[in-house]
Amino acid sequence: MDVFEAVEKRRSIRKFKPDQVKKEDLKRILEAGRLAPSGGNRQPWFFIVVRDSGTKNALAIASNDQKFVAEADTVIVALGDSGVYPKTTTSSTRILHKQDPMIAIEHMVLAATALGYGTCWIGAFSETEVKKILKIPENLTVVALLPVGVPAENPSPRPRKPFEEIFFKDSYGTPLRL
Repeated sequence: MDVFEAVEKRRSIRKFKPDQVKKEDLKRILEAGRLAPSGGNRQPWFFIVVRDSGTKNALAIASNDQKFVAEADTVIVALGDSGVYPKTTTSSTRILHKQDPMIAIEHMVLAATALGYGTCWIGAFSETEVKKILKIPENLTVVALLPVGVPAENPSPRPRKPFEEIFFKDSYGTPLRL
């Protein structure tokens, strides 16, 4: 599957089969994240790969009781490290420790889709609880959780705004015509 097909096929999956993600596929998914770009190539990220059912259950509870999180074979927890950016940087640079791991997670999402797995971005969680469960140091930020597994559903595409409504030429409001 090429990248454009993966982009078109990607869906938020909230029902998973009990099947395991193959070890070689998981490695490819994680490698896609490792290869993602980051500001100044600082790579301000760490990822915790959770496959233990008790830990996944605890993460599901910490994720506003989204039970499907625990049903996925694997949960990848993305962490950002703000310490890799100098304190004198601009406010826009200071948030890269969150944005860069998001880019890496999206690379993982597309790789998982291309390999036939389902994922769902989890942004609703108690950071305090997730840090406690996974013994994450205080200086790191929990950016997102990513359940990965064999999908047990095939949702239809969600509606998207029309091209003309979101792309502009040279300035806001001037329609881009291609």
